[in-house]
Amino acid sequence: MSLTYEIIWHGRGGQGAVTAAKIFTEAAYLQGFKGVSAKPTYFSERRGAPVSVHARISVDPIRTFSNVSTADLAVVLDDNLLQMVNVTSSLKAGGLLVINSSRTPDQLGLNGSFSVAVSDAFRSSEQAGLIVEGNVLISTSILGPIVAASDLVDIENVKKAIEHKFRGKALERNLMALELAFRETRISNHSILAKTASA
Repeated sequence: MSLTYEIIWHGRGGQGAVTAAKIFTEAAYLQGFKGVSAKPTYFSERRGAPVSVHARISVDPIRTFSNVSTADLAVVLDDNLLQMVNVTSSLKAGGLLVINSSRTPDQLGLNGSFSVAVSDAFRSSEQAGLIVEGNVLISTSILGPIVAASDLVDIENVKKAIEHKFRGKALERNLMALELAFRETRISNHSILAKTASA
């Protein structure tokens, strides 16, 4: 049986949605998924404008590179986007919604047949010292709640993918941000998404 998981990442330009998607898909490959892809879609070229990334991980090689229309997993890097973008409109029943927010899943007021995982990725990155020119970088901390709320990819494989991208102090800070966000994840209705790459 062919199993493909489709993922949409919602963020703003400069927040790290593209970097996060690439690290996650590399981690999925290390997990044993044979097919991985990540394709950004920009709505505007200016920093802070909405951006989405369409990704797939599959037990088989991927031959589809179109935008994701129905996602198993939706990731929101800025909870303010919840007022601007209907992030659940393309989320499958039984899917998982991951949100960077200081609020709890109940406080976000989201209703539907999906699980919600929330972690303050901004705070985790800030605590880890992931600040460049005044900007807090959350491309690795946002991966923490994904790992905590689903069984798609082990945290060790996410760490390996991060180690392939960063060195020295930057590596230490990114790994710390991942761990902090992972530990502080709050989940409503635990996700049924499960890793099957090595099954």
